[in-house]
Amino acid sequence: MTHRRSDNSEYGGDTSRRTTDLQHQYWLDYFNAGDSWRLFRIMAEFVEGFDTLSGIKGPAVSFFGSARTAPEDPYYELTVQIAAELANQGYTVITGGGPGIMEAANKGAAGAGGTSVGLNIDLPFEQAPNIFTNLPLSFKYFFVRKVMFNKYAMAFICMPGGFGTLDEVFEALTLIQTKRIKPFPVILVGTEYWSGLLDWIKERILSTNKVDNDDMMIFNVIDDPTEIVSYIKKTVIL
Repeated sequence: MTHRRSDNSEYGGDTSRRTTDLQHQYWLDYFNAGDSWRLFRIMAEFVEGFDTLSGIKGPAVSFFGSARTAPEDPYYELTVQIAAELANQGYTVITGGGPGIMEAANKGAAGAGGTSVGLNIDLPFEQAPNIFTNLPLSFKYFFVRKVMFNKYAMAFICMPGGFGTLDEVFEALTLIQTKRIKPFPVILVGTEYWSGLLDWIKERILSTNKVDNDDMMIFNVIDDPTEIVSYIKKTVIL
């Protein structure tokens, strides 16, 4: 780190400017120091993910949803039901490997004898691996983990969630919109939960031509587990 004179003479006594400059230099030093070596860790995560998930048999469905969803929440049990039925039909279930909705999906898949993938992310709070994954992976980098969600899934089930869920949902929608991946099913589960966001998209984004009418067809809102599985079966052939 670059050291500066302590008398502040070059700043005319402006200590706030000196503090800002020192902070700027600190961040430059911090980010530049290990970037090259960090690439090896990133590559290692990609290699492990590709090698492991490329061996999945049959199509997979990625589940997104809140880590804070409690087992007594109706959406938890609904997720268990959907995942179990998909596993019964021969689909692999992929989740973020943590608690809440992720745990519910892994529980449903594992309980039905299916492949239950958990892509856990190392976080200081909230995220911890659940016990229902029979194919676990651990990631340090969110962007590597998101590649795995999208590369190996042929459908996306989006349960209620927070910022992380929205990030994952819009990542899938963007990749489909820009034709970076095929137009796989994106299903938002929970009409009541998603209605406010969808109204805002229509009123603020669609109405000002930030998206097209065709873009609104990328996703569907479905609440019934049987209908969800049936829709996926029609569009994702085993």
